[in-house]
Amino acid sequence: DFPIKKWKEHQREVFSVHWNLIKKDSFVSGSWDHTIRLWRPEVPQSLSIFSEHTACVYSTIWSPYNPDVFGSASGDNSFKIWDVKVPRSAQTIRAHNNEILSLDWNKYQENVIVTGSSDHTVKVWDLRFPDREVTCLRGHRYAIRRVKCSPHDGNIIASASYDMTVRLWNTTLIDPLVEVYDAHTEFVLGVDFNLYIEGQISTCSWDEHIHIWNSSSLMKRIAPMT
Repeated sequence: DFPIKKWKEHQREVFSVHWNLIKKDSFVSGSWDHTIRLWRPEVPQSLSIFSEHTACVYSTIWSPYNPDVFGSASGDNSFKIWDVKVPRSAQTIRAHNNEILSLDWNKYQENVIVTGSSDHTVKVWDLRFPDREVTCLRGHRYAIRRVKCSPHDGNIIASASYDMTVRLWNTTLIDPLVEVYDAHTEFVLGVDFNLYIEGQISTCSWDEHIHIWNSSSLMKRIAPMT
């Protein structure tokens, strides 16, 4: 089937799209042309262009708390917080020493953002204290392509990496790495938690496979599958 709507305003590859979680009537896109665009399906062109980043925009994500606020992660080593009512970013944090490939918003703490970078680290940030990360999670051997905060537990983070693994972290622990999933045979590019079954996770990889698996470290929270 042909798409209901399609646009071509970005000048390079489009790397990210994300629907507004609260208003549900708009979405943002991030591109290798260094820009972010705001869209609404019934409007024939983008509503706004945000163009402060100086390198490709790898990830865009709406706040689950404020319908006008979203974040963006870029190859310029920074992530930014934006309010769609204002053309300039509200906050810029130079979070890593290399490209930031992914970010996610904590579902239980409004000011907490998680980032994943080509520098092999996952970092947790409190937007109220931007000078230093809350936590730096080390263990991956290559770039981190995706980070995801658990929808069930505000302390659990998943990270997917070019080292062919997915790692689960519990930020309350002295040793935060709680599980490594290494069944893929190529770069792992995506990871997501099942919203309805706590502990069940899906992953996708350059090995052309999609996996669904139950985390052994989170299994105690879910009922046996029938």
